[in-house]
Amino acid sequence: MSDTATVTAAPAEAAAKPAETGKQTYTGSCHCGAVRYEAEAEISGVVACNCSFCQKKGTLLAFTDEEDFRLTEGADRIAEYRFNKHVIGHVFCTTCGVEPFARGMRPDGVHMVALNVRCLDGVEPDSFPVRHFDGRSR
Repeated sequence: MSDTATVTAAPAEAAAKPAETGKQTYTGSCHCGAVRYEAEAEISGVVACNCSFCQKKGTLLAFTDEEDFRLTEGADRIAEYRFNKHVIGHVFCTTCGVEPFARGMRPDGVHMVALNVRCLDGVEPDSFPVRHFDGRSR
């Protein structure tokens, strides 16, 4: 391998690795960019839920408190879908249909936002370890 190849490969490898510990600022959007957000989160892994909705959408999720989330564009371009027990509000863009995040409440009563890691800017979702969550049985 040449020195040039090593130097070129290093930045790409570094960018693909999961974030260091501690909260970082992430930005994300739907596919068309009409819905954009900013979130402070510590993402050391992602959750793959097998509920009927997440299974069909293919989301990988990371969670943050609602106070650490800010919708920066597109409040007038979102709709919310709830099903089953109606505890999670799946938020999607009314133009492109992509779900960049969802809203809900943690078991301890704190309002949270589930970030669709596949919608985060500059993040490689497959670089994070995946924890499977059995949402189908709940």
